[in-house]
Amino acid sequence: MERIAVLTSGGDAPGMNAAVRAVLRVGLDLGMEVYGVREGYEGLIQGGAMIRALGWLDGGGIMQAGGTILGTARSQRFRTPEGRREAVRHLLACGIEGLVVIGGDGSLSGAQLLYDEWPAHVAALAHDGLPEAAAWGERRFHVVGLPGSIDNDLYGTDMSIGADTALNTVVRNLDQLVSTADAHQRTFVVEVMGRNCGYLALMGALATGSEWVILPEEEMEPRWHTRMIESLKTGRAMGRRHDTVIVAEGARHTDGLPIRSADIQRILAERLSADARVTVLGHVQRGGSPSAFDRVLATRLGAAAVERLATAGDETAPAMLGLVANKPVATPLPEVVSKSRGVQEQIDAGNYSAALELRNRAFREALALLRTLSRAEPKAPAPATPAIALLTGDADAPGMNAALRTTTRIALSEGYRVLGVENGFLGLTRGEFRPLEWMSVSGWARRGSTVLGAARYDLRPDDSERIAGHLREQGVGALICLGGWSTYLQAAALAAALPLPLICVPATIDNNLPCTDFSIGADTAINSIVEAVDKIKDAAVTTHRAFIIEVMGRNCGYLALMSALASGAEKANIPEERLTLARLLEDIEMLLHGFSRGKKLGIVIHNEQVSRNYDTDFLRRVLEEEGGEECEARSAVLGHLQRGGTPSPFDRLLGARFGTAAARAAIAQLRDGRTEAQVVGVGRTGITTFPLADALREMDYETGRPAEQWWLPLRDLLALLAQPEPGWRKASRESVNREIARPALHQ
Repeated sequence: MERIAVLTSGGDAPGMNAAVRAVLRVGLDLGMEVYGVREGYEGLIQGGAMIRALGWLDGGGIMQAGGTILGTARSQRFRTPEGRREAVRHLLACGIEGLVVIGGDGSLSGAQLLYDEWPAHVAALAHDGLPEAAAWGERRFHVVGLPGSIDNDLYGTDMSIGADTALNTVVRNLDQLVSTADAHQRTFVVEVMGRNCGYLALMGALATGSEWVILPEEEMEPRWHTRMIESLKTGRAMGRRHDTVIVAEGARHTDGLPIRSADIQRILAERLSADARVTVLGHVQRGGSPSAFDRVLATRLGAAAVERLATAGDETAPAMLGLVANKPVATPLPEVVSKSRGVQEQIDAGNYSAALELRNRAFREALALLRTLSRAEPKAPAPATPAIALLTGDADAPGMNAALRTTTRIALSEGYRVLGVENGFLGLTRGEFRPLEWMSVSGWARRGSTVLGAARYDLRPDDSERIAGHLREQGVGALICLGGWSTYLQAAALAAALPLPLICVPATIDNNLPCTDFSIGADTAINSIVEAVDKIKDAAVTTHRAFIIEVMGRNCGYLALMSALASGAEKANIPEERLTLARLLEDIEMLLHGFSRGKKLGIVIHNEQVSRNYDTDFLRRVLEEEGGEECEARSAVLGHLQRGGTPSPFDRLLGARFGTAAARAAIAQLRDGRTEAQVVGVGRTGITTFPLADALREMDYETGRPAEQWWLPLRDLLALLAQPEPGWRKASRESVNREIARPALHQ
């Protein structure tokens, strides 16, 4: 395949530009010509200047921009056979053999139509005398779809491009509303987007601890408002100063009529005597700079789409590339469209349980969890019921409090007492416990750091007897520890000395723990890094300047690599790859070559422990010396700003899910009379628990990171995308293909 095109269609979604950049640069690196189509399918119909060849530098400086540089439109003409024939005419005229369509179910449905009708349109145009149609012959035209929708309503992907950014916007606004609601003891009704998908409403409620949520997928009881009022009254009686009710824009009554925010406001005012206000977030959810997650997601899927086109044969059917269990996976387009629209059909027919079943397991589990967390009161514990103790060890991580809140309420809902251990393992040796109640953890989800405190302390052999005494005195039957690698090692030592259920929850910005793809805190840290890099790029783009930016991570390069991929940096120096003088000089040569071709800014992300000698300041001085008049060199050490701040929705939701799994694992052991040490993690089969001993065996103790890390193949994708021009670096194709190879069809 020699020529491909990319377009963005339907509603815009943050992250589309990152997908366009990946399609462009991977295509050019493979020797293809890449065309950009302006204004979606309307641009295909108009042709001419609306379809133009793109160069390598067209992909520069666009990742942080919201919307789409190609523009988008909802084309009525493309809905007609005549309009699609004009689109085929212009694709043939440009010699385009494959098309990447980034959009929602309507856009992907259009891509399938174009594929199905292609032979008939080519034959008709050949009959009309179009030479390009006659020369086309019997070849197939190939299309690949990418999920671009803030609604996250597409089958075949766990996340669609733009949904994480939209959720960040929803959560940020809800956090701000809660502060004023608490001050005035108000009730807010917040309407969020999502069409007929309740993803943004559900996850926004779970991430912020909202009291009530109304979704399109959930059947409403005839007197649902009575239950809502009773629950909110009970919460107020228990001391809650404010309430937040989130309603998805597609929510309906049992008779199918829409539920209006104004109606909910009236009900609250009349029956709760509440000072109720309505906020409709509207299109603010669609705009803004994309989150780090959306940038990386779009980049991975865009690269995978080009590889699929590059290896396409006549038997290659149209498919959408989505992220399933953290891997790019292809699902046939007809299946994507039919099952995505099936939810709406079931809702229209009043089959709400069937509609909910069409949502993925994570959606259904989140809904069940939210119902538990939003209950106004727990179960009373039975006599002699053991307590579950919670501890945050080692360094703090954003999202820990969301996990603590969830764990507490799950345990209380099952009739167990919950105790918080203050100041980590040091507090455990001192017996520093405090009871955690249902309302005492209210509002914790949005708080950074850890409310319980964390202290660096290495357990001594004589500590176990003292700890055992404190646990007996407090009636503790199980211990849940949140933290990083040091916490895992401390927990293992404790488990060897004390026979009790012990659960470890991965919480570290370094993301260097075994048996899990993600740990609590890493997403917030990456977003902090990317936001800082974006600001540096804005300030330095008017001059020829290179920045060396030092990030945390200890002996794991996850933060450096993922933030480099998300920010469009030229290089990531990570501990997993030895930094030699030869490599350093090659990197400098690449940066200077880019400046000579018109680049105004170069970014190198440097892990804090890559090298004892080649540190951040050394790199800056070498680059300053070698750059001469070509560029200036600056450095920035981001430090602890990566660890602080309000946790991202991703980390809050991950904390809630991990906290649920930890609580249920501890309760299961208490009921079965088992005393096992386990860790919680997320992998190919979702969130589950593993024996702590198995997790320890997966670690390289010398480096303090797992022997295998899923994200390492992405370093070659970064090298490919960051080249100053195609072919500058011949990255190992085998390594690149491990990440962006043509995926198998998802059944």
